[in-house]
Amino acid sequence: MSPVKTKAEIEKASKKTIEALYGTDIRDFKIRVLFPFPSELKHDSWDVQVTFLQGKLQYTVDLIIQENDGKVTNARLIDTMVPL
Repeated sequence: MSPVKTKAEIEKASKKTIEALYGTDIRDFKIRVLFPFPSELKHDSWDVQVTFLQGKLQYTVDLIIQENDGKVTNARLIDTMVPL
């Protein structure tokens, strides 16, 4: 995989991962929060929190994406809710 350094590259890698996990029938995909990981001073990954709709539910998922190769080392479902 290729490096992920810009927000556009991070969004592309995040969406690809979410589609692999949840399928391609997702809507309103967006990055909610983006942080360097483990810290701003010395980071090698991105902590990315994304939200999207699938069916009638909104999902929030946290991803850790390696900056140098774009590999996802952790994916965690944070919340599932019915949007208002």
